[in-house]
Amino acid sequence: MMKRLLIFLWVVCCVTALQGKTRKALYIVLDGIPADYIERVHPKNIFDIASKGGYARAYTGGEVGAYSQTPTISAIGYMNILTGTWMNKHNVNGNSNLNPNYNYWSLFRIAKNQNKDFKTALFSSWTDNRTVLIGEGKPETDHLKIDYVCDGYELDKNRFPAKKDDLHIFDIDSVVCKEAAACIRENAPDLSWVYLWYTDSGFHIYGDGAFMDRYVNKTDDLVGMIWEAVQYREKKFDEEWMVIVTTDHGRGESGHHHGGQLARERSVWVSTNVRALNAQFTRPTLALVDILPTICRFMDFQMPRDVAFEKDGTSFYGPTDIYELTTHPYDNQVTLCWKGEGAKDEAVVYMATTNAYKEGGKDNWSEIGRVKASTGRFVVDLGKYPSSKFYKFVVKTPTTSLTRWLQK
Repeated sequence: MMKRLLIFLWVVCCVTALQGKTRKALYIVLDGIPADYIERVHPKNIFDIASKGGYARAYTGGEVGAYSQTPTISAIGYMNILTGTWMNKHNVNGNSNLNPNYNYWSLFRIAKNQNKDFKTALFSSWTDNRTVLIGEGKPETDHLKIDYVCDGYELDKNRFPAKKDDLHIFDIDSVVCKEAAACIRENAPDLSWVYLWYTDSGFHIYGDGAFMDRYVNKTDDLVGMIWEAVQYREKKFDEEWMVIVTTDHGRGESGHHHGGQLARERSVWVSTNVRALNAQFTRPTLALVDILPTICRFMDFQMPRDVAFEKDGTSFYGPTDIYELTTHPYDNQVTLCWKGEGAKDEAVVYMATTNAYKEGGKDNWSEIGRVKASTGRFVVDLGKYPSSKFYKFVVKTPTTSLTRWLQK
């Protein structure tokens, strides 16, 4: 009997070892800190996280002058991260009168669509992140439910009355971080988003200067509480955490304002503790929309093909090969071009001539060809297909999918 018990325990241990550590993902958005500012101030905890994995500049704002150009405004930036798409898809075009297109699934909806019951959490200084952007409980999101929630403090005027320099918002950020750290220590949600507001408010008041140097560091101290909780979980439990710290937009020349397409307004950054970073992390094409596919790959989240074919980002974790898809129409042809000279696999090219997905419908994706990914180009003869003023293309390898629209 004892021998059978020992064999059973040995098998359990072997299976557990093969399964590996339980993975958890957490991303933190610090509002409105441009890349040059975070690099100069060099906050301790943000760069301690990066020392385990990496730090890189990234961009927001979509493609300047093209269909994906996106204002560098806060709620838009959150949605770029949350949905892995630019504004032309997610439809959030400012901070008020919000009307998200929930057909473009959020990271939280993807997590809840898995076969496993992944627990989710949101710790936020702005309630609309949950109620509007994520769309918790709405029919359009299949009545999505977040398991752990800490928000609504900005609506509590008794507990958080207005203060000089809007410092009541920093008080809210502090409570949000304490709650996040406690929840991570005790409950370890599988997917968490922490949003901190004050840095944007402070910059709007004071712009670049000593005041914001101080509050960028004070906000970093709040991040440190959460980082300590993550390290506690990894030390005490069989868990592996992906932590991503980023911002939603940069700022104009003086630091007071944002919203346009100046280089500094588009300039954001990513700090992460994960080690298996690929070439996308150091490319000029690294963008906020890359965070969703990165978390999905780390967590092994699966997406329906129609959902995946609408995402604009590329994972910066794990293998990748091709990048920077462009379209070049000429008469009744269009040449698709991409980069990836060292790519070894075959690229499959798909096309749709409708955009029914935007309205909740289904597009008829057709495979239109295959080519060695290293060739970096594919010519589409549009005369072979039904005439349209709108085309969607996907170039897919075993590790990477690139999407592009063409309107004639």
